[in-house]
Amino acid sequence: MNKENVNTRKINLQEIKELVINVFQNQGCDIPNANALANTIVSAEQDGSSSHGLFRVPGYVASLQSGKVNGKSSPKVQHQTPVILKCNADNGFASYSHKIALPMLADAAKINGIAALTITGCYHFAALWPETEFLANQNLVGLACTAFKPAVAPAGSIKPFFGTNPISMAWPYPGGNPVVFDMATASMAKGEVSIAARDGHTLPDGVGLDGDGNPSNDPKEVLKGVLLPFGGYKGSAISLMVELFAAGLTGDTFSFEAQENDNNDGGPPKGGEFIMAINPEIMAGSDWVNHCKLFFDNLSSFEGVRLPGSRRHKNRLGSDVREVNVELLDKIKGYL
Repeated sequence: MNKENVNTRKINLQEIKELVINVFQNQGCDIPNANALANTIVSAEQDGSSSHGLFRVPGYVASLQSGKVNGKSSPKVQHQTPVILKCNADNGFASYSHKIALPMLADAAKINGIAALTITGCYHFAALWPETEFLANQNLVGLACTAFKPAVAPAGSIKPFFGTNPISMAWPYPGGNPVVFDMATASMAKGEVSIAARDGHTLPDGVGLDGDGNPSNDPKEVLKGVLLPFGGYKGSAISLMVELFAAGLTGDTFSFEAQENDNNDGGPPKGGEFIMAINPEIMAGSDWVNHCKLFFDNLSSFEGVRLPGSRRHKNRLGSDVREVNVELLDKIKGYL
């Protein structure tokens, strides 16, 4: 992208946390829900994932103000079997369901070797890596995916049908940082396109089409049109499977159904999330750590290669001060 100077203001992570907790409580969240949302936002800002941090606050607030989301949700988790867990999010944001349900999923996988969790009736508006990294830090392999509203054209089409449909996977690395990737199956996350439009950046080739179905590098025009799946038909196929895992397996809404049911208040639609945890100690045997370390060591020896998630982990070790768009920060403070 072509970068230009952006009007920013410096703010530290603790100030960010205090600000968003106060905002969410003022907008109708109880303390547990406000704290869970704040932790999600601060984690994104800490890791340099600005498109999933403070940038999302106006959408969260819009959903609270419209009455679509229950800011005082009380998620409930049931064991369908020893390895299948179902969480009813009580019409709340996904963050609080994660806080309650992920430890239960981890316990089930540690005992049984594998376990899966479905979250239904939730509003997911954040990155996926917090879920899978939580599992990896428990020495479990994690996978998570969720759908959204139509924004991506299936391969061969110029009309949206899939959501940006992110998928995340994490692999534990005892003694070091887990290997984590979190990516939209779209060529670019819609939040990143929106930030590019706000900050006056151009997009790489192949990100999306304008409202007339023509390729465009202008993020404002792409937002009027449609995003493309990454890798053509290959990314389109993965996006299709995300729909099936996040909606077909959970029993919640596909992207096209989410669009039909949403009030378009600017926040996320209601939908489902699928999360799976696998215990490599049971699956592969006690030597899995050394075996996989050998693989990672060999991979890392290639010049120019870095393991997925390493940039975010490096950001955590730096300063706790972040530069935030002034207009966005003032808008968030206006919710107090």
